[in-house]
Amino acid sequence: MAPVKLAGFHLSRGMPPDHPVSAPTADAPTLPDMTPPPSDAGRAGRRGKLRIYFGAASCVGKTYAMLVAARALQAGGVDVLIGVVDAYACHKTAALCDGLPRLALAPVSAADGLDTLPAGEFDLDAALARRPTMIVVDELAHTNAPGARHRKRWRDVEELLLAGIDVFTTVRVQDLESLNDVVGGITGTRVAETLPDSVFDAADEVVLVDVPLAACRT
Repeated sequence: MAPVKLAGFHLSRGMPPDHPVSAPTADAPTLPDMTPPPSDAGRAGRRGKLRIYFGAASCVGKTYAMLVAARALQAGGVDVLIGVVDAYACHKTAALCDGLPRLALAPVSAADGLDTLPAGEFDLDAALARRPTMIVVDELAHTNAPGARHRKRWRDVEELLLAGIDVFTTVRVQDLESLNDVVGGITGTRVAETLPDSVFDAADEVVLVDVPLAACRT
């Protein structure tokens, strides 16, 4: 399907999750060019570009499509880095991380007062020091653990964009503040982690991922 314009931002279709993991470079989707200037000097004063992989719910292939595109960029010579990816629920998605450079997660201390400690949090300082051309930061609406510089991951992403780093990320419909109550009223479930609509509206590109839920099951 050809990309279309919607509500002022760029919208295109993502790849379904039956894309062959064994040959992601040959069959990767053709997506609009996000190739940045070739050097740090060329990036001076340039704001990074934000691409959001957008889907109706969890497990519809957002992270999968994002990683397929990331691998295609890497195959084309772009400096790609995984900042944080939630791929534990799907072995096909996890397999797409293989061969992509990946940041170690920042440790979370028990002193932070959390009942259940996450495996770690996205390390913003390490990402800024590494300065990749493009970084993958999954789950834009995520709330960081206490002690992080920013409470919300979308603020981490904003800092990356200001540094001239392009970002790929994912968002569900219910993550948007204006739709959380509406969707929750239909499904009976409201999510605690949301992001302002203005963050979504400011994206340079939104890739719609609308594959059937059954296609993502492993």
